[in-house]
Amino acid sequence: MIEAVGLTKRYGAKTAVYNLSFQVRPGAVTGFLGPNGSGKSTTMRMILGLDNPTSGQVTIGGFPYRKLPNAPRQVGALLDAKAVHGGRHARNHLLCLAQLSGIPARRVDEVLGVVGLQDVAKKRSKGFSLGMGQRLGIAAALLGDPQVLLFDEPVNGLDPEGILWVRNLMKALAAEGRTVFVSSHLMSEMALTADHLIVIGRGQLLADQNIKDFISHNSADFARVRTPETEPQQREKLTAALTEAGGQVLPEQDGALRVMGLALPRISDLAHSADVRLWELSPHQASLEEAYMRMTQGSVDYRSTIDQKAGLQQELPPGAMPPPQLAVAGQGQPGWYAPPPPQQGGQPFAMPQGAPQAGPYGAPGTPGAPGAADVNPYAQPAPQAPAQPPVAPPAPAAPATPDLTKPEDAR
Repeated sequence: MIEAVGLTKRYGAKTAVYNLSFQVRPGAVTGFLGPNGSGKSTTMRMILGLDNPTSGQVTIGGFPYRKLPNAPRQVGALLDAKAVHGGRHARNHLLCLAQLSGIPARRVDEVLGVVGLQDVAKKRSKGFSLGMGQRLGIAAALLGDPQVLLFDEPVNGLDPEGILWVRNLMKALAAEGRTVFVSSHLMSEMALTADHLIVIGRGQLLADQNIKDFISHNSADFARVRTPETEPQQREKLTAALTEAGGQVLPEQDGALRVMGLALPRISDLAHSADVRLWELSPHQASLEEAYMRMTQGSVDYRSTIDQKAGLQQELPPGAMPPPQLAVAGQGQPGWYAPPPPQQGGQPFAMPQGAPQAGPYGAPGTPGAPGAADVNPYAQPAPQAPAQPPVAPPAPAAPATPDLTKPEDAR
C-alpha cells in the first residue's frame, strides 16, 4: 500500500504539491487524475524517492522507498519510457536492470514475451517507436515481479490492441492483490480501467473516492424527452405537467426536452396522464470526462482561446472573386467533381466558339451526351500533335521533269 501524509513540495516560490494525503490500496486499479501542472508527476517522483518532499512523507508498505530492501523487487515503475540508452539492445537494457537487482536472466525473456517484444529483443532501442518504447518500459516495471506498480501515461503511443492489452494487464495485476497506481489523461480509458480515483488540482486533493461515486457526485443525470414535432402544443402541455410535478425542464437545440429531478417512470406516468405521446424517453448518465471537467474547471492553468483572425486576411483586389468555401453542395456524391476556377478576363466559363465540348473527365463529349457541357479543370490535357502550317490547295500538275540529282535518274 502507498500512503501519503501531508505531502508538500516547493520549488522556490512555486508550490507544486501542498498538504496532499491519500492511500493507494492493494487489489484495485487506482487512477491518478489532474490537469497539466497539477503535481501528478511530482507526486510520483516523491513516491519513488526521486524528489525529496519539503514536508510530509510518503511510504510504501510502511517504509520510504529509499529504505526498502531491494526496492526494485518490491516496486516497479514506468515514469519515462525514453529513459533508455538508445544504443543498447532491448534485452541488454533489461538484463542490466536485472543484474543490478539480483533478478535471474530468464526473467528478462519472460517479460519480453509478456509485452510482445521478443522478436525485437536484439534491436537497439533508439529505433523503437513510441509504442514499442512504452512496452519496453512496462517490461522493466514488471521485471522484479513487484507487489506495487506505478505507471505514468502507460498507453501513450500504443495502438488500440496495445491499449486493450494494457487495460487487461492492469486489471489482472490488481486481481492478484497488487497495488496499481496509474496516471492518465484519457478519461475514457480510466473509466474502463480504474476502480478508484484520486484527483488533484494545483497540488491539492480534490477527490478520493470510487469511480461510481465520483461520477454521481460531480454530474447531474437527466432524461431526454421528445414529443411529436408536428404537435408543438403537446410539448407545451408536457412541459407544464413536468414543471408542476417538481421537475426542471430545459429545451434542447434539437427540439427535445432535458428533464431533471424526476425519474423516468414518473415522467412516463405524467405524460400518460396529460395524454401526450412521447417519441423519446431516454436516460442520460454523465461520463467520467464530464464529471472530471466539472470538478477541475477551476484548477486548469492552461486554457485555450478562440483564434482571432481579424486583420490577418488580405483584402481582395477590385473585381476579384472570393475563394470558394470548403463545404460544397453535392461534394462527395457519385459523379461530383470540382467546378472550374474563374478565368481572368472575359466570361468565366465560356468556351471558344466552335471548340468541341469536353466530357466530365477531359474526354471529348458528344452532342446530347450526359455531361457534354461540363469541364473538368483538373483533368490532364490529352497529348496533341505539333501544330502544322495550313496546307495550300494543290496547284495544276506540271509536266514531269526528270530529276538528274538522283542516281537512278542520272543513269
